[in-house]
Parts: sequence; structure tokens; C-alpha cells
Amino acid sequence: MPTAVLIGPPGSGKSSVGRSLAKALGTSFIDTDSLIEEVAQKPIKTIFAENGEEHFRAIEEEVILGVLASEPGVVALGGGSLVSEKVCALLHAGKYPVIYLTVSAQQAVARVSKNDNRPLLAADPESTWIALLAKRESTYESLADVTVATDSKKATEIATELQELLGLGERHERD
Repeated sequence: MPTAVLIGPPGSGKSSVGRSLAKALGTSFIDTDSLIEEVAQKPIKTIFAENGEEHFRAIEEEVILGVLASEPGVVALGGGSLVSEKVCALLHAGKYPVIYLTVSAQQAVARVSKNDNRPLLAADPESTWIALLAKRESTYESLADVTVATDSKKATEIATELQELLGLGERHERD
């Protein structure tokens, strides 16, 4: 089972914070978006273009359910992975902390504009990001054990903050 699961909108820093946290805790790091690309043997934007979002979400759900059931370490979920009721149910019932990383639209858009592998944000990144957050924010909040803002912070600073909040990486069961 994971040591911690990071959730949040695109550009919130799940991958960079996840890598830093895993390094600090001396454990593995899994970015489910990268794992999906390995499994599908193609980039996410190609999966969207060739097969559509529904096909991508099916692959994503299967990958995440497998990771959450069996992988130790820190896990970063894709921003839209919580559209899956099965993923949400597993996170809600999990015995590992779920960390919601928040970020302002301005910083998120600046971060995601550096990455062209975000098909949902291709046309109008800021408006689309704001609309996605509006749809997903209540889910992020309802699943989170810990919420941390990432604006103007380095990944290593956030990892240190999370270590303190999580009791230096000790595994905590949910009440």
C-alpha cells in the first residue's frame, strides 16, 4: 500500500512534490500518468487523439486501482483520475494519507504551459483549468486528509512540510 497519495489539479506539483517526498522518505515514487504511458506504449495526448478520453479513463482507472492495491511508496495521481468512482472509493477507504495539493490558476497555467502533453488544456489553458477545478475541487477536498498550497514553494519545501504533517512518514490509518 502507498505511503502517501497526491491528488490535485494539473500544475499543482504532484509529480515534482511526489519525487521529492519519496526521496526524503527513502521510498519509491510512482506517477500514474507516466505508468499509463508505459502500459499503453504511447503518450497520453496520443491516447486522447486516437482513442478518446473515455478509453484513456478506462486505462487510467485500471492502472490506478492496481497501483493503489499493491505498490508501496508515494503515488501521484493524474488530475482527472478522480472522475472514477472506483478510484474515489478506494482512496476514501484507504489506509494511507491522501494529500491534496492546491495551486492558483495563474501558477498552474504557467507550470502546465511548459508541458504539451496535457490534451484537456490544449485550447484555452486558463479557462479550461478553472472549469476543471470547479468540477473537481469538491472531490479533491472530500478525499483529502491533508491539504497543502504549492504556490511559490519549491518541491523540497513542500516535501519537508508534508513530512512534518504526516509524522515524518509514519503510516497513518484513517479514522
